[in-house]
Amino acid sequence: MGEKMGNRIFRISQVCEKVGLARSTIYTYISKGKFPAPISLGGRAVGWLENDIEMWIDGRVLESKQN
Repeated sequence: MGEKMGNRIFRISQVCEKVGLARSTIYTYISKGKFPAPISLGGRAVGWLENDIEMWIDGRVLESKQN
């Protein structure tokens, strides 16, 4: 069974590396509704869907080109 594109789950360290933001900045953005919220993986573990992160990045690119 193959993995669907965008269905990978990133942990916080991977998200930080991919978007170039610190963990604290990501959580601040989440609290302000400016970054996708993580999904529960069970217990205290959370992760982000690759597609949600890619869409957020695409949105930042579009926003920067409009300014």
